[in-house]
Amino acid sequence: MRLKNKICLITGAASGMGRAACDIFYQEGAKIIAMDVREPEKKFHDGIFFIKADVGNSQEVSHAINEGVQHFGGLDVLYNNAGIFLETDRSVVETEPGTWEKTLDVNAKGIYLVCKYGIPHLIKRGSGSIINIASFVALVGCSVPQDAYTASKGAVLALTKSLAVQFGPKGIRANAICPGPIETPLLTQWLLKKPAEKAKRLNRIPMGRFGQTKDIVYAALYLASDESSWTNGASLVVDGGITSNYF
Repeated sequence: MRLKNKICLITGAASGMGRAACDIFYQEGAKIIAMDVREPEKKFHDGIFFIKADVGNSQEVSHAINEGVQHFGGLDVLYNNAGIFLETDRSVVETEPGTWEKTLDVNAKGIYLVCKYGIPHLIKRGSGSIINIASFVALVGCSVPQDAYTASKGAVLALTKSLAVQFGPKGIRANAICPGPIETPLLTQWLLKKPAEKAKRLNRIPMGRFGQTKDIVYAALYLASDESSWTNGASLVVDGGITSNYF
């Protein structure tokens, strides 16, 4: 098993990519601290320790990580998956401050807090892996703007590189994954109910389909495993070719 004896913290774990990550990592031998602001839609495996916490809340994140470390005895992987995309997020000239602040609180501040309280535990282990979920929109401009989300994911890429340089000498790797559009509740709650919006996005993807959760989780599995022991500061683009498509 690729993650045998590894203790992994996964945020946004109750549904979507986070839930898929919990299931796949568990199958690969990991012990999992699952964190989400909501209760899971279905019960986790017995080997998964669920803690309800808001990644944007400093006290809740600190408490959740300490509880998880106490439960399993350590921490090896920080998988920063939690993220939001609000329908009210558009161009900067249309987006209200509340939408901007809420998006940055989860997508950027959330990673900061998990790293703030999680990295000291990785240092104690003498090694570890930080996996940050960014997005393809951090790499290209978009004619259908979602500027708060885009800015938050750009921040994730910049922070990832800083973490890679700071903590690489301590044996801790930091890498980002840049997914294209993935069929998760984050997307399907509104986008896939609008045929015109769905077609607009599918036309940009050379593979002709949206991604599945497992497409991203298997990339994260590589980064969590010892197979990626010399992968540090990378941004893995897993987008079906959308960022390579000029027309």
